[in-house]
Amino acid sequence: MNIALFGYGKMGKTIERIALERGHTIVAKIDFDTTDYDLSSADVAIDFSIPKEAFNNINLCFKNSIPIVSGTTGWLDKYDEAVANCKTNNGAFIYASNYSLGVNLFFELNKQLAKLMSKFDAYEVSLEETHHTQKLDAPSGTAITLAEGIIEQTSKEKWSLDVTEDEKTIPIISKRIENVPGTHVTSYTSEVDEIEITHTAKNRDGFALGAVIAAEWLKDKKGVFTMKDVLGI
Repeated sequence: MNIALFGYGKMGKTIERIALERGHTIVAKIDFDTTDYDLSSADVAIDFSIPKEAFNNINLCFKNSIPIVSGTTGWLDKYDEAVANCKTNNGAFIYASNYSLGVNLFFELNKQLAKLMSKFDAYEVSLEETHHTQKLDAPSGTAITLAEGIIEQTSKEKWSLDVTEDEKTIPIISKRIENVPGTHVTSYTSEVDEIEITHTAKNRDGFALGAVIAAEWLKDKKGVFTMKDVLGI
């Protein structure tokens, strides 16, 4: 399979290595300052660029009939427009805040725990996420997905990037520490105890592998999908 890469930072280089290990070919490496590239031989594209470039990269792929897997966060105010453009162009698109297979299982565990805890008012829920200092957006897209999963199952209505006394709001604490690939914690705290679930990434390989697996799955398909479709969960 021929893959075009949008974004050639640390994640892009990790995706390249894993894609090559899985027998694929990288036919284009497009960074924010790349002006000369050819997408004509690409079977699929993977975008791990920067927030201000992601939407344009996605639409470029739709116009060129290239299925695209996007893992860039921080641009989701235009997500609905991207979905509409995908349908208009009969394209293929997967967006995920996190492509790690373990994190996507964690998303489902988070929802199940939220459903159980929704019956017990004594517990207050909060989220904490820690990433490397190069991460541009806060909170992480993964933390937002976790918050949305909790909102779906409980009486919570929104999230906030701060400690809050609003009982309808989930507080998210974001930390940036050098060389941390990504740690996410969901906590339920009462006056007598605390329940936590945690996902800790050991390196970037899990994110990259999931993105390549998603690209393999998306090739030759049409429509808008999620990692739940890819993993069958």
